[in-house]
Amino acid sequence: MSKFLSRFAKDESGATAIEYGLIVALIAVVIVGVVGTIGTKLNTSYGKVDAVL
Repeated sequence: MSKFLSRFAKDESGATAIEYGLIVALIAVVIVGVVGTIGTKLNTSYGKVDAVL
């Protein structure tokens, strides 16, 4: 039983997977924020063009 616990404590593959998951989540949040900002600016620009026409 102690061998199992010591191997489990030394195993870092789960920690690595969690770290990659956090990085992917952070990238996704940044992408959503950027796309939202660009979408708002495009909508405003198209609104101005529509008002001129």
